[in-house]
Amino acid sequence: MIEVDSANKLNLLSSRAGFNLALRHFKRVLAFSSEIDEGENLADLLNEALDESEIQENQIRPIISSLLIQKFNYQFKSHNLIESVNITEKLIETLKQWTAIELVLLYYNPSSEISVINPKNINNLENGLRLVKDELVVVYAGSTGDEVAETTLRAAAADFFKLLYGEDVPVRDDYKGSHSAPVSAPDPEPAKKPKAPAPKTVPGKRRVTTKYGVQVTNEVFHNGNVEAWKKIIESYTTSHPGAEILVWYEDEKINDINALFKWGKVKHGCPIMFSVAGEDIRDVSKLKKYLFEGASPRFEAFLRGAVGSTLDLF
Repeated sequence: MIEVDSANKLNLLSSRAGFNLALRHFKRVLAFSSEIDEGENLADLLNEALDESEIQENQIRPIISSLLIQKFNYQFKSHNLIESVNITEKLIETLKQWTAIELVLLYYNPSSEISVINPKNINNLENGLRLVKDELVVVYAGSTGDEVAETTLRAAAADFFKLLYGEDVPVRDDYKGSHSAPVSAPDPEPAKKPKAPAPKTVPGKRRVTTKYGVQVTNEVFHNGNVEAWKKIIESYTTSHPGAEILVWYEDEKINDINALFKWGKVKHGCPIMFSVAGEDIRDVSKLKKYLFEGASPRFEAFLRGAVGSTLDLF
């Protein structure tokens, strides 16, 4: 019986397509491993690879298991949120002091999609990342360099949730390293230049990305911001046939942007959430950057051009 089970586990490798799929996965894992050794956070690496369709969501958990658990000996703690919380500036500033500790979050969002998050990444603040009550969060805690005791890593995982709920947690000496951990800087503003036509989508399984947050940095999200978002979304869906942009505000799905974003309703600092649905999802990070600009005082850059024309952003 054991021999039969072992054979079944290798069925994937019995075809050329399956073998190539497994080979690409193993190469990706090895590349991630090398980048982690160089000080990169696995959450940042996975999100970049997902945005560029270099990996699929179903590869996230196997990659985390093989790298964080088996290779790098991260400790973890799982928890169902007792209230909805946001990644805050205070949380990020505190975690940046944990220079000996690397953190990766796995968040199972209400859309049954998995989000992988680096809670030290300052971009999460401008994206207005919101974690919803009752949903599952798993925090993985590992070492940024010199080996850290497993008891310390487990304590860091527990302290993370205290910080997430707004508690004041003193920074322990064993959370501090002898070197400063790299801190991700905000992405530069994207250049608006013509791109080659996007390749035709390949028929496949329709999926929906995780929810991404865009924080409003204009005084209010007014009519100009609304029109900028319309232009950006139209440009994306035109360049990516079959794609759909879904928008949420305060955990409610918004079917008509005009109906919600009236003058003064959504103010400075409010996060607006979006996700992308489709078969061949690409350029999500670029879309997020443009939507952030559209929600800022720089929205007018997207209102130029002839009436009825579609912006060439992607």
